[in-house]
Amino acid sequence: MSSNLLKLLLISTPVGPLGSGIGGGVELTLLNLANILQERGHQVTVVAPEGSILESINVVEISGNLQIMAQSQDRDTPIILPPDSVLEKMWDYARQVQNNYDLIINFSYDWLPLYLTPFFHIKVAHWISMGSLTTAMDNIIKKIVEQFPKAVFFHTKTQAETFNFSQKNFIFLQSGISLEQYQFCAKPKNQLAWLGRIAPEKALEDAVSAAKITGIPLKIMGKMQDEAYWDKINQDYPNAPIEYLGFLSTNELQKHLRDCRALLMTPRWVEAFGNVAIEALACGVPVIAYRRGGPTEIVREGETGWLVEPDSVEGLVEAIQKLDKIDRLCCRKQAETEYSLEVWGHRVEKWLFEVIQS
Repeated sequence: MSSNLLKLLLISTPVGPLGSGIGGGVELTLLNLANILQERGHQVTVVAPEGSILESINVVEISGNLQIMAQSQDRDTPIILPPDSVLEKMWDYARQVQNNYDLIINFSYDWLPLYLTPFFHIKVAHWISMGSLTTAMDNIIKKIVEQFPKAVFFHTKTQAETFNFSQKNFIFLQSGISLEQYQFCAKPKNQLAWLGRIAPEKALEDAVSAAKITGIPLKIMGKMQDEAYWDKINQDYPNAPIEYLGFLSTNELQKHLRDCRALLMTPRWVEAFGNVAIEALACGVPVIAYRRGGPTEIVREGETGWLVEPDSVEGLVEAIQKLDKIDRLCCRKQAETEYSLEVWGHRVEKWLFEVIQS
């Protein structure tokens, strides 16, 4: 633990309360970061939409209308704030209490927090959770990177490259999880897993198609975000061996995940990282992912999983047929070596001090 302890204000995503699953991987990232920083002795307060649940962490709940998710907008959609915006109110709160903290960490993939950065008296660091989605976000991220290069964090090089910045000296911190929450399973059942928000950009239908072709049951876990999309999948693949288990707690999720032969990752877009990949590895479960986005920097080809041609169901099927070549213990060891909270916490803590001193 560092001898220099910080007072940190973490501002959550404004798209939904923490614990709802609406925020996707950002929720798990924020929870794990808050826990490891607090464990290392730092004082952590989280500002989040009303109804947020975060055990053992001080949470300030803010009421207001939720923000529209960036991935649901068109590339040229203008900046939008709803009436009585929870995003606006969270950042107004941060402005009022900023002198009580050493640093603010922004988890919102939204224009307003980035724009406000120069107007705060203390340093504001930004956790960029997605790749390039809209012109407005690209422009404001570029502006803040140029003004405050140390204060912007990306998960992976693949993610940062989607923005086409001239500057290349970015900070990549990946992610981490509490390994104690995930139990290793050496002998899985003959089933596959798919984890994530059930929404078109995640391309669940590709995993369903692969399950139908191989005849191997697919266990689906995640937030039901688009019911019409889910209904269409069921209509298009009426005989596929699939089962939707719901949006589960980490403990329940890993109980099902660890029993699977592999995790399938099928996103249509560039995933910034892919927390579900390291959750799978922690259980000893190989990852089969499209060669797109963050998973390309996680999966060790032929050792802890397989990377296949993007949008290729045939590629998924071929990789499933090679799963016996993977040593599941190697998957767990990779998680322990690269993605434990201890390893990740050290990287993040070092970055925080660099931001403050910049």
